[in-house]
Amino acid sequence: MRGPQWLDDGMPHIWLPYTQMKTVLPPLPAVSTSGCDIHLADGRILTDGIASWWTACHGYNHPHIRAAVSAQLSRMPHVMFGGLVHEPALMLAARLAEMLPGDLERVFFTDSGSVAVEVAIKIAIQYWINRGVARRNRLVAFKGGYHGDTLATMAVCDPEEGMHALFSGVLPQHYIVDLPHDDATFAALETLLSESGDGIAAILVEPLVQGAGGMLFHGPEVLRRLRLLADRYNILLVFDEIFTGFGRTGTMFACEQADVVPDIITLSKALTAGTMPLAATVTRAHVFEAFLSDNPLHALMHGPTFMANPLACACANASLDLFRTEPRLQQVARISEQMTHELEACRGLPNVRDVRVLGGVGVVELATIADMNRLKAALIALGVWVRPFRTIIYLTPAFVMRPDELSRLTSAIVRVIRDGAAG
Repeated sequence: MRGPQWLDDGMPHIWLPYTQMKTVLPPLPAVSTSGCDIHLADGRILTDGIASWWTACHGYNHPHIRAAVSAQLSRMPHVMFGGLVHEPALMLAARLAEMLPGDLERVFFTDSGSVAVEVAIKIAIQYWINRGVARRNRLVAFKGGYHGDTLATMAVCDPEEGMHALFSGVLPQHYIVDLPHDDATFAALETLLSESGDGIAAILVEPLVQGAGGMLFHGPEVLRRLRLLADRYNILLVFDEIFTGFGRTGTMFACEQADVVPDIITLSKALTAGTMPLAATVTRAHVFEAFLSDNPLHALMHGPTFMANPLACACANASLDLFRTEPRLQQVARISEQMTHELEACRGLPNVRDVRVLGGVGVVELATIADMNRLKAALIALGVWVRPFRTIIYLTPAFVMRPDELSRLTSAIVRVIRDGAAG
């Protein structure tokens, strides 16, 4: 079946993400969204199980967010953030500072998660340069981690299991080690810090869930012990909450579950509820103060052209309104309970290695996926949009998803595994 004319005209010229375009299934032409649904050009409707890469936490086309965008568009769609400021950005910065724990109070806006982490790395290294300790220019990050696709962020992703092994010879060198989980592995990390800490600027971790690296979970105690080690060796601690922030793990921010305040935190994804690109790198007061100087070279020399875009900031403010006025965390708890119950049917099926749920993240880990195209086609045929990767089938649904919609997703996953579509 031929697609709409725009599909036929445009596909010969488009380059898709994370895709071997010679062998991949043709992409589906989406024409509209509503609630938790994606509407296709041929009339089919797919229930979205991953909220457009975990962003659309309030569902699609929420009227409050749409109204905020419309109002801001009529006033000022964009203005440069150099030498000028505007109400949506300053209001958002103040609200984020109020919501985040401790003295995480200085907000630097960017337009993607990768760049937010890139800025965090730059801040961490320049923090030490400004204090006269230029040798502290390496980070500690963890296997199973994923922090973005730009050159600096590729260097702190898992070098073997991640997507960037081809670039290993040209990336900056950092310490990528096992994420500690017990006394022995924490002792190994402490040995590294004691021997090499004078060259380490920061420790970087995704709190509670390592997302695109494999949906790997760890407990709050890991974060508490990382904070203790960072303090003991006078190293900055950076939490990448681009995936975990804004309710995804069951609390507004994952760090709340450990009662830990990082020195730097990165936010994106659900920040604008999947409506417009926006990200933020937020620092504690002492980090920002290292950049205050009579020396102009001590300034943070970074500034994306669309930094703090007013439309995007209006989206984010509207999203925060909804977290305040609607029961999002209670909805996450309900979704978590339902996924725990319904995905349990996968445990014990052939090829299933593990089933795990944390907040609004549900994961079925398989031993192998022999034919990814076949698996994706089988899920689409059942009317759901779920995008497996490596050996992982996962759900990160919108928090407003109804129980019957969520059951449609979980039953589809159980069925494709039971029928052998993943084998």
